[in-house]
Amino acid sequence: MPEWIWLLFPLLGIVAGVLAGLLGIGGGTVLVPALVAVLPLLGVPKDSVMHVALATSLASIIVTASASTNAHRKRGSVLWPSAMWLAPGLVLGGLLGSCVALGLSGEVLSLIVGGFCLLMAARMAWPTSIDAPRADQASVTPRGFWLSISGTVIGAVSAVVGVGGGSLTVPLLVSRGVATVRAVGTSSACGVVIALASAAGYSYGSAAGLPVGSFGFVYVPAALGIGFGALLAAPWGVALAHRLSGKALARVFAIALALVGLALLWP
Repeated sequence: MPEWIWLLFPLLGIVAGVLAGLLGIGGGTVLVPALVAVLPLLGVPKDSVMHVALATSLASIIVTASASTNAHRKRGSVLWPSAMWLAPGLVLGGLLGSCVALGLSGEVLSLIVGGFCLLMAARMAWPTSIDAPRADQASVTPRGFWLSISGTVIGAVSAVVGVGGGSLTVPLLVSRGVATVRAVGTSSACGVVIALASAAGYSYGSAAGLPVGSFGFVYVPAALGIGFGALLAAPWGVALAHRLSGKALARVFAIALALVGLALLWP
């Protein structure tokens, strides 16, 4: 096994950390495909690669999203009341979604994740009116039981595709009038909750032939390496989020997502 693989995990964490701070996503859309390519080199059985990639991505997002949340908190861009209303649904959805994913084959999960990447790429490349901020956004803090219901859907989908939920949470909050940078900050806090619940669900899974260091389907060494890189990089992404519109970057990222989605759908 080449030694450079162990350097790859912190580098992936740096990419995930910047994306988490800038776009409010946990980086799972980058991490899952990368882990799918790398994990077989570490001895992960083919039938378990997708499950381990999803579980490890979510475990690393605990650190990635925590770092991003802390950086946004210092700038006052986390709407804690909204996050608290979302949290119960996110926990329930994360647990349910991980349980569903454990019952699916790797091939089916690849199709789901590939389709999700293409969907997110299309929305980032051609944003709809839902993605556009409204004029009253400065003082809006959404509250209510409807957020918990929405959180259940967001948590379940995120657990199945191995992401922190930002690609769903940010548009939801922006559509309710929240400033984009605050939606990103709040999404980061929600990503911590999703990742904790989902990783816990995946940790109860098991399969033969998983490498040493696996906790259920979570490959701990990779999650820690990615988390280390994310801790370094998340503040950079947050700083960029407060300076840039992100429109050009979002379109570049959309192209990358589209390529990843096509690779997963037609390996």
